[in-house]
Amino acid sequence: MARFCRRCHATLRYECPACKYEQRHGGTCDECGVDFLKYIMAVVAEKHVQSDVTYERQERRSALLKNLLNMPFNLGIPLVRSLFGGRSDRDRAKNRPFGRG
Repeated sequence: MARFCRRCHATLRYECPACKYEQRHGGTCDECGVDFLKYIMAVVAEKHVQSDVTYERQERRSALLKNLLNMPFNLGIPLVRSLFGGRSDRDRAKNRPFGRG
């Protein structure tokens, strides 16, 4: 985190993302020795993994809801497949040569 001058936008203070120590230069923290760039990259990577998990959970929920709503039209077959371990369309597409049926 950095603080900037309101007039010229020059960097005035850098704040360490780990210990919140303020200093005049960036790069590594004088107090705890953390490299700012590496720390931020690790945090971003962790957030990316968390967002992937959240996305997959929402996809499963939406697929279940879609199957429930479409049950009168397709006799509930996709719902039974998704609930009792049938392979998804994405898994079947991965096993096909060149992505074709």
